[in-house]
Amino acid sequence: MTQPTPPILIIGSYVSPYVRKVLACLGVKGLAYTIDPITPFYGNDEFTRLSPLRRIPVLVQGDLVLSDSSVICAWLDEQYPDHPPLLPQGSPADRARARWLEEFADSRMGEVFIWDLFYQKLVHPAVWGEPGDAARIAQAIDTAIPAVLDYLETELPADGFLFGTLGLADIAIATFFPNARFAGYEIDPQRWPTTAAFVERCLAHPAFAALVPFEQAQIRVSPQGRREALLAAGAPLSEQSYGLKNPRPGVMTL
Repeated sequence: MTQPTPPILIIGSYVSPYVRKVLACLGVKGLAYTIDPITPFYGNDEFTRLSPLRRIPVLVQGDLVLSDSSVICAWLDEQYPDHPPLLPQGSPADRARARWLEEFADSRMGEVFIWDLFYQKLVHPAVWGEPGDAARIAQAIDTAIPAVLDYLETELPADGFLFGTLGLADIAIATFFPNARFAGYEIDPQRWPTTAAFVERCLAHPAFAALVPFEQAQIRVSPQGRREALLAAGAPLSEQSYGLKNPRPGVMTL
C-alpha cells in the first residue's frame, strides 16, 4: 500500500522575502503547507540543527530538511512535476536566464533591499533595541537601489510576466518590494515605469495576494504576539514552533 505523502512544513516569517518567495511558489503549484512563522533570531537549538546558518526559510517534509529558498524551489519543481512549473518549459536559454534573474534577486536585491534598508530601518531596532545604520540606509536609497532598478528596467517585460505565466524568476524579483514598502520605499513610476508596472502585476497575482492578510497581521504585532495574530487571521500555522521568547544573533547576522 502506498504511504501517504508527509505534509510540508515551512519554517520562517511571512515578512521574509525569501519565505514569501517559497510560499508564492507553493501557491503557483497549488500545494498545501503549514508554517511556523518565526524570525531566525528567535530560533531555538533545534532550529539551529535544521538551519545551520540560522536563516529562513526551512522546508521540512518527513525526514527531509531543506534550507535556502533556491534549493527549496528547485526541489518543489522536481518533486511535483505534475503541478504548474516554476521554470520556463521552452529553451535551455530561457531556463538559464530565469535562474540568473533568481540569483540576481537573491543576492544583490537581498543585499540592498533587505540588509541595507529593511533590516537597518525596521528589524535591527525592533529586535535589538538600537537604531540601524543611517549611512547604510541612505546609501541604499540614493545609490544601490536605483542601480538595481536601472538594471531591472532593461530586463523586465512591458506586459505580462517574464516567460508567459508567473514563475520563479518573476516571484524572486517581486518578493523584495513588499519589504521595501514596509520600510517606506516606493518605486518611482516616472523613472522606472516598466519595473513599477511589472511589480504591481506580480503582487496582484493570487500567489502573492493570498499572503497579504498574514503579512499585515504579523507586521502590526511584536514577535511574542505573532502566533495569536496569525491564528486570528486564518494562517495555516503548525502546532509545533521552533521559536524562543528572546532573540539571539545568527551565524551570518549583518
